Amino acid sequence: MDCTQTIPRRIAIGVHPQMPAAAEEAEAIAHFLHERGVEAYWGKLSEPSFRQKLEGDTDLCIALGGDGTLLRAGHLCAPLHIPILGINLGRFGFLTEVKRTEWPSMLPLLMEGRYWLEGRMMLQATHLRAGNALGSWSVLNEVVICRGQFVRPVTLRAQVDGYPLATYIADGLIVSTPTGSTAYALAVGGPIMPPDLRNILIVAVAPHLSVDRAIILSEGSVVNVTVHTTHQAVFSVDGQPPVSMVDGDEVRVEANHNTACFVRFGDRGYFYRNITNYMEQNPTAGETE
Repeated sequence: MDCTQTIPRRIAIGVHPQMPAAAEEAEAIAHFLHERGVEAYWGKLSEPSFRQKLEGDTDLCIALGGDGTLLRAGHLCAPLHIPILGINLGRFGFLTEVKRTEWPSMLPLLMEGRYWLEGRMMLQATHLRAGNALGSWSVLNEVVICRGQFVRPVTLRAQVDGYPLATYIADGLIVSTPTGSTAYALAVGGPIMPPDLRNILIVAVAPHLSVDRAIILSEGSVVNVTVHTTHQAVFSVDGQPPVSMVDGDEVRVEANHNTACFVRFGDRGYFYRNITNYMEQNPTAGETE
């Protein structure tokens, strides 16, 4: 579904659950909005009560935190067709639009409708065992199928639309959106994809005598990855806690019918300038969580 731009009159403010400074900032933003006639409420993105409020009459969500917070907000808001404005309180903030010190000057532009919406493709990942679905997850960055705690590669057989693609002996395999192409996939040598593309990226992690080139597929492709291993294997969606897999388990990945919509204020060429800036000076270098 395409992103729909409106003048927001009811705004949800979602905060990182383990970031005390985010709650203080949310209070200040809510007060700022109330003074200008906009209804606003805030809460932790992880709380069921916040999702219940989102499912009401909410026009827009402000996410306070870093890129992980934006991913959480995307999972909540995309099915509800609610646009997201990211305000960076974290270290990296590649997905966020506004710095912590900028929101007093940027929010008036939002309330005047002087912004545009960027739609980002999402994926759907389903865990299969003996043909039965054990769970399904929305994906904004990537799904990673990989070895567990044992430092030994696993065998991963990838199929596209039911036809064999490649067999990987590797630490893992990443199936990514264009958004995720600048995350883990980039770290292992994958290509940078513009965020407005609607393609699926496959790239291996530390392949051993296996295909070591990234593969880009069309949006309509269905990817099945089958694990063959005698030791632990797991998969993880957007950095969430890993899900255990056993020999013969599959992960099916395909395009999601939902689109994550992000608020942007700058021109549409911002992506390449940001990439250049981050690569010249990585803000996470020398820091720890």
